[in-house]
Amino acid sequence: MDRPSPAPAPSAVPATAPASLLEDHSLEMTGKDVPGLEAAREHIPPGNRVNVTFLGNEEPGTRRAAARAVRAAGLVPVPHLSARRLRSRDELAGFLDGLRADGTVENVLVVGGDPATAHGPYDDALALIRSGLLQAHGVRHVGVAGYPEGHPAIATPELWAAVEAKNAALAREGLTGDVVTQFCFDAAPVLAWIEELRGRGVTAPVRVGVPGPAGVKRLMTYATRFGVSTSASIARKYGFSLTGLMGTAGPDRFVRALADGYEPARHGVVRLHFYTFGGIAATARWIAGFRAEEGHGRVGA
Repeated sequence: MDRPSPAPAPSAVPATAPASLLEDHSLEMTGKDVPGLEAAREHIPPGNRVNVTFLGNEEPGTRRAAARAVRAAGLVPVPHLSARRLRSRDELAGFLDGLRADGTVENVLVVGGDPATAHGPYDDALALIRSGLLQAHGVRHVGVAGYPEGHPAIATPELWAAVEAKNAALAREGLTGDVVTQFCFDAAPVLAWIEELRGRGVTAPVRVGVPGPAGVKRLMTYATRFGVSTSASIARKYGFSLTGLMGTAGPDRFVRALADGYEPARHGVVRLHFYTFGGIAATARWIAGFRAEEGHGRVGA
């Protein structure tokens, strides 16, 4: 008697539903986006992270107020620290003192910042990590930047050296961290970059930057600023036409492509980080709708 054929072995890495990448997603806002945050609150799961940018035209008090609003909403504030914008060690210490007084200091993101020349003693994010001031003021978790599609002013070998050095410094300082990437349009180079990051020994979670559903004109402006490709081919991959510049572009195609190629065994912990371009409420509504469509309709529950 013939024996029945054995059932096929289950895949070692199950297919990843696109919405699963949205678990514990994070968002970005400026100090002026507090009304938008309030409008978005019902769509953001409690405990999710909201980054507060460090813009040169916003005062420290504005950034602190935004971080307090994030905390009051039941979310985790992640204030940015822009190394080259800080004019002195005292300025950094003073800002961290304020965050500690507000109860918003445990999580920060450190970046080099836009100025080509440092305004003070900190040339880059690594200098902030090595300053000793972060943990002295109660910082416990530090995000650092990653650039899967490169940087317009920094060579690729330097970018790799920087992300490795920052993660090694965090470990030495007893701080946990994650890598938050520039926003991207094409999933393939992102996944390849994450795999190489793992091969270089960086095991920290990666938060892949995703453009929120901003108007295309604004999106293209930000893409140029962040050094992301704006070619017609990339636009097609993202799912919009350059002729429809007054429309909006949704990130669903990118999220689905990323989920299709994501393998936890190869890529480690990957989450999504949304750049909202001043539209945090619109982005939060889009995420809630996308998750509901994918069968995860518990956002805000």
